[in-house]
Amino acid sequence: MSDTVHAPTVHRADVTWDPTKARSALLAMFMAAVQSADPLKVLAAHLPPRPPGRCVVVGCGKSAAVMAAAVEAAWPDVAMAGLVVTRYGHAVPTRQIEVMESAHPVPDANSEISARRMLEMVRGLGPNDLVLALISGGGSALMSLPGPGLTLADKQAVNRALLLSGATIHEINAVRKHLSAIKGGRLAQAAAPAHVVTLAISDVPGDDPSVIASGPTLPDVSTIADVQNILKHYDIPLSSQVKRYLQTAPETPKPGDFATDYRLIATPMMALKAAADTAASLGLTSLVLGELEGESRDLGIVMAGMARSVRTHGLPIAPPAVLLSGGETTVTIGQGGGGKGGRNMEFALSLAVALQGLHGVWAVAGDSDGIDGFGDAAGAFIDGTTLARAQAAGYDPVAVLHQHDSFPVFDALGDLLRTGPTLTNVNALRAVIIG
Repeated sequence: MSDTVHAPTVHRADVTWDPTKARSALLAMFMAAVQSADPLKVLAAHLPPRPPGRCVVVGCGKSAAVMAAAVEAAWPDVAMAGLVVTRYGHAVPTRQIEVMESAHPVPDANSEISARRMLEMVRGLGPNDLVLALISGGGSALMSLPGPGLTLADKQAVNRALLLSGATIHEINAVRKHLSAIKGGRLAQAAAPAHVVTLAISDVPGDDPSVIASGPTLPDVSTIADVQNILKHYDIPLSSQVKRYLQTAPETPKPGDFATDYRLIATPMMALKAAADTAASLGLTSLVLGELEGESRDLGIVMAGMARSVRTHGLPIAPPAVLLSGGETTVTIGQGGGGKGGRNMEFALSLAVALQGLHGVWAVAGDSDGIDGFGDAAGAFIDGTTLARAQAAGYDPVAVLHQHDSFPVFDALGDLLRTGPTLTNVNALRAVIIG
């Protein structure tokens, strides 16, 4: 984990809540969620028996490098080779497993180079050999190998358009799998007859393993027909190469084509439970809403309504309490483009607008990987003074929401959540304290 990430010491709240106590509690809950997904703490328990033959380690994702380091720490006496790819700035020292870095959320040349090398490493293995696949969120972009006849530019263009379209992560990954030579089970297919064991950190609602990093080691249930419908529905512009490829490309491997051994070592719900346990130790009753999807702004309005009900009526739970939710929301930018910010900052600003300065409510929304959108912050804090302070600083919060430009507001207010890269990813945590 990053040395910049520390959980604060917070004392049990027995009387009243104030801004300092509330912010410390929010940070403690957020960091408990992050630390529940630390590979150095949780990975070793999920390793298979040591292989009689060779051990090749491959992987992709924001946590891939620290997962590789965790494997080496757990198996110091096992000779292994391999390669993992992670986001720029997320590498950690390893002894036997090579670490590459590439771009996220839009793949770059290193994404293609690393994917091609991993395919080469797993080919030609035997039944006594083991392939350990270390998979975490972000892997879809970080390990990107275009299908035959496609270029990286083709995939980048489609990926950018999908990210701006409001498409769900399931829809985006269905497209990614079918434009790829390594995703949608093709990595595991290339490794046969070796035994492939996947250790994964989930960053998707419901922990569907076929969606995490676009399922490079799992059969794919989506079809080319599904992909064509998605692209048509969101009116995604396609190059002539992509159109031709989708007319002639082979299907991805389907269930029954090969055996799978897939193990989830950390999930968003585990993170929510860790946050709830921390809340309980601080004297807060938790209402865990689960992993939620939808537009960030809409969810901000919904959770504001719940917070108002708790504050005013003591329903659905009595204060002091905290509303907890995880999952990945979306921000539909549209053709006009957007400013600087991310899903969690947009949620937080929408929440503040909807609360209209309600006293006794404090909240944090952050991405567990430490990066929300394209900035250097994980998310943001809000309280009953956020709206007035933003207006006093010259911002129109409603206009900012329409411009998708929340980062400058929270930066000016000193309310950004900055942790640095956490080297894990179980998606977002949103916590709303009602005192």
